[in-house]
Amino acid sequence: MGKRQVSARDVAQLAGVSRTAVSRAFTPGASVAKETRARIEAAAEQLGYQVNHLARGLITANTGLVALIAAEVQTPYRSALLAALTEQLQAAGKIGLLINTDRSDASVAQALKQAIAYRTDAAIVLSGMPDSSLTETCLRNGMQLVLINRDDERAGTLMIRVDDIGAGRQAFAALAAAGCRHIALANSAAGTASLQDRAIGFRQAAAEAGQKITEAEAGPTSYQTGLDLGTGLLSRKDRPDGIFCTTDLIACGVMDAARTRLRLKIPDEVSVIGFDDIEQAGWESYALTTFRQPVEDLARTAVGSLVDLAREHNLQARKTLPVQMIWRGTIRR
Repeated sequence: MGKRQVSARDVAQLAGVSRTAVSRAFTPGASVAKETRARIEAAAEQLGYQVNHLARGLITANTGLVALIAAEVQTPYRSALLAALTEQLQAAGKIGLLINTDRSDASVAQALKQAIAYRTDAAIVLSGMPDSSLTETCLRNGMQLVLINRDDERAGTLMIRVDDIGAGRQAFAALAAAGCRHIALANSAAGTASLQDRAIGFRQAAAEAGQKITEAEAGPTSYQTGLDLGTGLLSRKDRPDGIFCTTDLIACGVMDAARTRLRLKIPDEVSVIGFDDIEQAGWESYALTTFRQPVEDLARTAVGSLVDLAREHNLQARKTLPVQMIWRGTIRR
C-alpha cells in the first residue's frame, strides 16, 4: 500500500489547533491570528502538507479548473495561443485542463461532456462548435463558455474574434498596390469561421476592384497543403503573381513550391502574404509578410472575461480584436 497522504487534521494535531483553523489559514482573505498562522505553516512545512484544491472546489462548487478545448495543438499558432492562455490562467489562480480534439463538432461535444464531468468552472473553446443543447447543459451546470474565433448567439457565452474579414480585404489591397495583376487565394479545406472570413474579405475587395481572382482550396492548415497548392497554382499557364495564403503554414509551403520546385523568385515573380505571424514567418529563409494574430490580447481577454461571465450569468458579448500587418520581404512595395 502507498503512504497515506498528509491531511489537514494531521497539521491541526501537530500545530495544536482546530481543523477549522487550518482551513482558514490556507484560505485567501480568511482571518487568522498571526501566531496561529505561523504555527500552522510551520507544521505544514514539517509534514509536507499541500492543500487539496480539487477537493475544496468540489465542496464550494468552484474548482478553479478551466477546460481548454482545442484541435491541431501541434501547429505553431495554436501552441502559442495555448501557452498564452495557460499563463494567463495561472496568473489568475486557475488551472488549465487541455482536452485535445479533432476539428469536428462531435469531438468538441465529447470534450465538453468531459469538462462537465470534471466539474470545470469554465471552458474556452478553440475548435469546432458545440451543439446548442449541449451549450445549454453547460450553462445550466454553471459552466462559463468562452469561444475564440467561434460563433454562438446564446446568452452566457463570450465570443472573441479577430478582424479576419478586414485582414482579407487588406491583403488584396496590398497585392494590388504591389502591381499584381493575376491574384490568387490559397486556402485550407478545414472550413473554420476564421478561414472563411479571411476568404470572404479577400473576395469582397477583389469584387469591388472589378478583378477576378483564382482560388485553390485543399487539405488541412498545414505546410504540405501549401506545398501542394503552391505547386498547382504556380504551374498554371495563367500563373498568379500574387497569392494570399490564409495561414502562415500554407504560405511557407507555397513559398517553397515557388522557389525549389518552380525556380521562381519571391517577390520579383510572385508576391506572397500569410496570416498568423508564427515564429517561422520571421525566419530569414521566409521573411514572410503576414498578419499578426493578437495572441496575448486574445488570451488576456478570454481569461479576464471569466470574471464578467461569473458576475453576469446572462452576459452575451462579442469582442473583435484587430490584426496588424507585418511587412517583410515577400511582397513588392
